[in-house]
Amino acid sequence: MNYQNLSVTDLAIAAALILINGLLSVVLKLGLGRQLLVAAVRTVVQLLAIGYLLGWVFQFAYWYVVLPLMCLMTLIAGISAAGRGKRGYKGQYVDSIVSVWVSSWLIAAIGLFVVIRIRPWYEPQYAIPILGMILGNTLTGVSLGIERMTQELTSGRGTVEMILALGGSRWEAAQVAVRQAVRAGMIPTLNQMSVVGIVSLPGMMTGQVLAGESPVDAVRYQIVIMFLIAASAALGTVGAVLMTYRRLFSTDHRFMLHKLKARA
Repeated sequence: MNYQNLSVTDLAIAAALILINGLLSVVLKLGLGRQLLVAAVRTVVQLLAIGYLLGWVFQFAYWYVVLPLMCLMTLIAGISAAGRGKRGYKGQYVDSIVSVWVSSWLIAAIGLFVVIRIRPWYEPQYAIPILGMILGNTLTGVSLGIERMTQELTSGRGTVEMILALGGSRWEAAQVAVRQAVRAGMIPTLNQMSVVGIVSLPGMMTGQVLAGESPVDAVRYQIVIMFLIAASAALGTVGAVLMTYRRLFSTDHRFMLHKLKARA
């Protein structure tokens, strides 16, 4: 099987398909024209930039080149996860970065050291793509978890304060919101796992098949990646939700709603 290179013309034809989104926005008066344009430009610029950067990193496959890039990816993922949602609180960025960092690096380390057994561990061909896929899904889980947690506590303020007023602990007051938040963060990954291979063919598997690898070998890698993603998303979501809980409830069992601020 021959690998088919894509020309600039091919990319331009594919990029032109975004006009379908723009047309729908105009016809349905969605007001998404500017956002579509910005998103399309960012997609091209960011992917081209990372393509050239990875080409350089692959040539200089040293730990002191790969490790800073992995740290930068993780930091951006943590900041992105905290920047979403209608409400925020002081310390949210720290909570988001820590939860994303700890969960994704722990699970990526298990994948690289124990499952795939890469030598050296910083081999960029494996370390960077695997961490990137884990980060992308962990980011989503953390973001949804924090957003759902703040939403549940805000909408259920009356119930929360009633439980505390009747002598309940802060955990008794927050446990329903915590469960709902963790569930919200895990649902996207569970949905993806439910239809993988039937409705959708994941990016890593598709890329390996297009590159000429055996479909069976590609499937094995994809199975590993899916379980790594699921574990990291779950750990990251739980960590972020629990840290949000500790931020918004004091040790003397008071609900500090005033810490939540609506975003513009």
